[in-house]
Amino acid sequence: MSLNKQFLKSRPVCKVKFQLAKDEVNGCDEVFVVGDFNSWDEKACPMKKGKDGSFTVLVELEAGKDYRFRYHCGGQWYNDADADRFEFCPFAMADNSVISL
Repeated sequence: MSLNKQFLKSRPVCKVKFQLAKDEVNGCDEVFVVGDFNSWDEKACPMKKGKDGSFTVLVELEAGKDYRFRYHCGGQWYNDADADRFEFCPFAMADNSVISL
């Protein structure tokens, strides 16, 4: 798992690259990043599968905010070990990953 942040100088936006290695997706053919930035829509942000079996997606997010998210694949939810922090979600009864921009 990895998160890469690229802050733009021209506007208050950060390009965030979400990435999962092949061994982190448990054989899933589809992986989605789901969070408050896409209204927790499980299909809104599909990740692209690379030739090496990893999954990535680049999302532009407004800088200066915190965003809660998780990965969804094969009916399971996963956190990102590289998140800036974790926050308990009473709705899911589990922690969410949080990225601070």
